[in-house]
Amino acid sequence: MPLLVQTTTLARPSYRLVEVYDSEAYLTDDDAIAAAERNVVGGNGYHLYMLSLQPDLKVEVTIRVWDDPQPSPVDVEGFTSVSLESETGVLVVGQFALGPAGEMSLPRPGVYEGRVSWSGRVAAARYYERALREIEGDWSTTRIRQLWDGNPHPEQYILDLWYVREPEPVDDEDD
Repeated sequence: MPLLVQTTTLARPSYRLVEVYDSEAYLTDDDAIAAAERNVVGGNGYHLYMLSLQPDLKVEVTIRVWDDPQPSPVDVEGFTSVSLESETGVLVVGQFALGPAGEMSLPRPGVYEGRVSWSGRVAAARYYERALREIEGDWSTTRIRQLWDGNPHPEQYILDLWYVREPEPVDDEDD
């Protein structure tokens, strides 16, 4: 079960959302966002949303592509199964309203199955609330950066994927 490719990106969860999507599937999906609000992760097959419990501390998003299906993760706060289709073979890690934080080239375009697991959500949210109380009127950029960068409990999302098939053919409406 060799690891084929891996990338890690830091992203700010603007509006508490971080997203992973095919580079040409950048349109917002309200139903997938609603699913993330209920279940931490929501998707529509082309777009995944991960819901943080805080809007400002950067979170770590790791995407790993494996040769074969992987066992369920252990020692995490939670996980869920996902499916993601990439017609371009390029995934973008987005910061919802702030734009792309990074991107990753997949071994090939196609449909990938996998899991998203998360850890540190609750601890990061608690730290965030404490940090807001510690600001005590000093809203200087230096003070805020010091508190945001000082989070001892990083929030992490790991997306483990494996290839399952070619992408669906695109209907060409010009015919």
